[in-house]
Amino acid sequence: MSKVDKSFDLSHWKRNFYLFLTGQFLSGITSMIVQYSIIWYLTVLTGSATVISQATLLGMIPTIVLSPFVGPLIDRWNKKYLLIITDVVVAIFALVLAIVGFTSDGFPLWLVYVALFVRAVAQTFQMPTIQSILPTMVPESEITRVNGQLGMVQSANYIIAPALGAFLFTVMDMNFLILFDVLGAILGVGLLLFVAIPHLPSEGERVHILTDSVEGLKMLKSRKGLWHLALNNTLFMLIFMPAASLYPLMTINYFKGTAADAGIIEVLYAVGMLVGGSCIGLFGQWKNRMKPVFISYLIIAVTVLPSGLLPGNRMGFILFGVLNAITGLATPFFSTMLMAMVQQSYEPKFLGRVLGILNFLMSLAGPVGLLAAGPLADKLGVEKLFVIAGAGTFVCLIILLLSPSVRNYDLELQKELSQKEAEAASSSETTADSVES
Repeated sequence: MSKVDKSFDLSHWKRNFYLFLTGQFLSGITSMIVQYSIIWYLTVLTGSATVISQATLLGMIPTIVLSPFVGPLIDRWNKKYLLIITDVVVAIFALVLAIVGFTSDGFPLWLVYVALFVRAVAQTFQMPTIQSILPTMVPESEITRVNGQLGMVQSANYIIAPALGAFLFTVMDMNFLILFDVLGAILGVGLLLFVAIPHLPSEGERVHILTDSVEGLKMLKSRKGLWHLALNNTLFMLIFMPAASLYPLMTINYFKGTAADAGIIEVLYAVGMLVGGSCIGLFGQWKNRMKPVFISYLIIAVTVLPSGLLPGNRMGFILFGVLNAITGLATPFFSTMLMAMVQQSYEPKFLGRVLGILNFLMSLAGPVGLLAAGPLADKLGVEKLFVIAGAGTFVCLIILLLSPSVRNYDLELQKELSQKEAEAASSSETTADSVES
């Protein structure tokens, strides 16, 4: 289905892709170490929940506001240069922050906010750019697997970065720690220079941001099953986010645990995600990818709902950790399968604008859920939010199962791809016969 640069050689795709993946891992982990360090710095410096909330929202606002409009730019601009420029811009702001720190007693709060905002803007460009690059770099049959491997790398970052960041925060000056962003940019950009990324027909064309964004929405809605799946995923995120944001509170207040216990829960979830991503990365060949999507919803429902019914003691906490790890295991399946199906449903030159709309829908649920989390927890009790999240996930699953367009989407997509592949092969044979004649 993809129409990419015909001169691009896929015969050595593994070396090219894994070089790209290594660069993203090194750039990602150093960036996350700095991100966690900044939040811990603000926590130690101010001790203010308001400041931490403001910093968290700064990381969400660019994604919500800009996602629908960055897609057309991603489609039109050179993707390698875009990844390089965003890495370099983040590194420059980190360097400025470090210099200010070295020449004064600390960082002005407004400058920290600006740095966090710039990082969020860069991330808003980077993720859909990476997602739109993947299907052009690998054979069609490998798309699901490589998405799983990308998810595996991101999960590994979530496991390693908090622990490594916490250790470095205690043994290093914050000014030097900020410079990890510069190191990450050097490593990521250095490896990216050796990665081959195909040129797409849309690159270099004039950008019509509003028109192209509307076109992206129309293209997403034109595939009914995919559109319904995306809307359902947004509903799921809205229902699940209040509970997801209160895992530390659940551990400390309900189970009477410690901050270290809360950290263990986060690690268990990330380990579960790593295992799930690894399974997809190693065995990601499903004839109907909607089946693992349905199973992942079911597993999340039957692990999250009982989490809110556990006794508030140490045994309850241990069971909570086990259930949380299983939830993490199931999480990559629906997100990875959705992304792989999106990537195969549209030509790469249109992917940016479609992914921009999709990421907007996904990110919109986050702040709404976060705003609802506190009042709901105060009124109902934090454990009740897990019961609501589990029951809500069951409802989302039933809605999906009742939709024929969703149930059959991947089967129809695979049939469509096979037909296009057969037509392309037939066309090539006809051209070859004509040349011989």
